[in-house]
Amino acid sequence: MNMDQEKLSGMIIDYIDGKLNEADKQLIEQELVKNAEAYKLYEQLKELIQVMDQSKKIEPSEKLKQKFDAFLQAEIDLEQKSKTVFFTPAWYRAAAAVALLVVGGGVGYWISQQNQQHAELLALQKEMKETRRLVLAQMNNDQSASQRMLGVMAAYESVQTDRPDDEIVDALVTTMNTDGNSNVRLAAIEALSKFTEEEKVRKALVQSLSAQKDPVVQIALIQLLVQMKEKEAVKSFERIIDDEQSLPAVKDEAHAGIFKLS
Repeated sequence: MNMDQEKLSGMIIDYIDGKLNEADKQLIEQELVKNAEAYKLYEQLKELIQVMDQSKKIEPSEKLKQKFDAFLQAEIDLEQKSKTVFFTPAWYRAAAAVALLVVGGGVGYWISQQNQQHAELLALQKEMKETRRLVLAQMNNDQSASQRMLGVMAAYESVQTDRPDDEIVDALVTTMNTDGNSNVRLAAIEALSKFTEEEKVRKALVQSLSAQKDPVVQIALIQLLVQMKEKEAVKSFERIIDDEQSLPAVKDEAHAGIFKLS
């Protein structure tokens, strides 16, 4: 490409968003006309931005967030109680009967509240399980790349901790390596970037580089691996440089990556 890859990507995004001044706008339009790779990048980024705008609507409800917090607190309380209560079942039943006679409706109300909380936790677990099922199904939609893209975005948003669900990670890795649409693969890489502290994810990202053929995806992976300071990726960078099929822009990115990781 005639223009630096990172600068070009940034200017194209601003062009799509209508944020460029008139001079830069004309510059980008000229680049898109004369440079096939730049135009391909423009089409990919345009589709990606459209799908990401749609994905912003996929957010957990406030009620779901509150239930999730309640679920975590209940699990913590349950674990703490399990370490301190040593009464036998028979003794506990007898004590409960005496307490019920003494405090009457108060205990009945407490039991009712506990039962209600337990039911809400079960409902939350069921809702979370169903959400995961729908996310995975959307990621495996063979008919629509846009639906698979939304599935990847939903998978990213559904994981609220730094330690992800193994099934979600496996699905994202498979999508990154095998999806027929480059934009979907890019979205999977972006989602996996949230979990780069996981050894499993780091290894998958390094291994994926040799499977990627789209220059845009290759460059995105190289940049992420450099950002991760993943020295294990250097050999993969060297293979890209030695590969006659690699585009100059990709080789340049690999050279820069080796320099930064050295």
